[in-house]
Amino acid sequence: MAGSTAAGPEDSGWRVFRGDGERRTVEIPQAPPWRRFGTDDEDARGDTSDESVRPPQTPPYVIERDAVDVINAALHLRRPLLVTGRPGVGKTSLAEAIAHELDLGEVLRWPVNSRSTLQEALYRYDAIGRLQESGPPTADGQVAPGIGKYVRLGALGTALVPAARPRVLLVDELDKGDVDLPNDLLTVFEEGFFEIPELSRLPESQSDIDVFTADRGGQARVRRGFVRCTQFPVVVITSNGERDFPPAFRRRCLPLHLEDPREERLKEIIRSHLGEEAVVVANDLIDAFLKERTLKELATDQLLNAVFLRKGGARLDPEGLLRTVLHQLNPGG
Repeated sequence: MAGSTAAGPEDSGWRVFRGDGERRTVEIPQAPPWRRFGTDDEDARGDTSDESVRPPQTPPYVIERDAVDVINAALHLRRPLLVTGRPGVGKTSLAEAIAHELDLGEVLRWPVNSRSTLQEALYRYDAIGRLQESGPPTADGQVAPGIGKYVRLGALGTALVPAARPRVLLVDELDKGDVDLPNDLLTVFEEGFFEIPELSRLPESQSDIDVFTADRGGQARVRRGFVRCTQFPVVVITSNGERDFPPAFRRRCLPLHLEDPREERLKEIIRSHLGEEAVVVANDLIDAFLKERTLKELATDQLLNAVFLRKGGARLDPEGLLRTVLHQLNPGG
C-alpha cells in the first residue's frame, strides 16, 4: 500500500491526498460526527460561550437497560459511578451522555495520570504570580489585583461550587493515579466541601472572594475560604482495571461494568452516529470486526471509523485499509 499511487474508482472523491507530489487545491472532506469541534459560524465569530461549544446534535448513547438502572441508582443516591470495561467501550462518553440528556451543562474533566494529586483537582494558587504583581500603587493610581485573580478551581473544585443543579464530573482513568489517590478523594466525596487556606486566612473584610473556575471564563464566589456544594455532582469515574481500589473507596461508589457490544448493539451504535443507510453497507464490516475482536483487543470506534470510510468511498479489504483501521490496541497482548 505505502508505495502505490495507482488510480482507482474511489479516487474521484475519497483520495484527496494522492502522493504524487502535484500541488492542488481540494475540498477537505467533512469530519466524522465524533471528530467535529465547534461550528463554522463559531469560527467566524470567535464565539466560545457554553452554548456554542455544544454540538448541534448529540447521537443517543446506546446502552443496556440494566446499565441505565445503575446510572439512575447513582443519581438517586448521590453516589459516584465507578465505570469499568475494555478501552473503547464507551466509558468516557457516558459522562457526556448524562450531561446532555439531563441538560447539566459542559462536563468537567479530570484526566488522571501518575502525577495527579487531589490538590490540582480542587484548586491551584499562583503564589509566584501574585508576588510578581504585588507592590504599591503605580503612578497612575493602579493597585495590584486581589488574591482572587491567582486562584483557579480545578474540575473537582468547580463541581462542588454551590448551584441549583449539579454538574457532571468525569474522573478519567483513576486507576492510572497514585495508589493513595482514591483514599484522598474519600473525605471530599463524603463531606462535599473543601477549604482554600489562602482565602480562609484573610481578614473578615475579605470574606467573599471571586475566583476563577475550570469553565471557560467562569468565576465563582468563595466565602471564608470554603467551597461547599448544595448539589453533589454527578461523578463518573472510569477505570481500565489496571489495579483494584480500596474497599472503603468502592463502598462509596456504585460499580458499572460496560460489556463489549454484540452485533445488534453495534448496529444501533452505527445507526445513531451515521444513519440507517450506514447499517446497510456495514454488514461485512461488522462480521469482520466481531471475528477480529475474538483474536485481539478492538474498540467500537474503530468499527465506526471503518463504516465512515466505506460511506465515503474507500475500498476496505481484509489485507489493506481494513487491517489498518482495525489494528490491535494492545500489541503485546
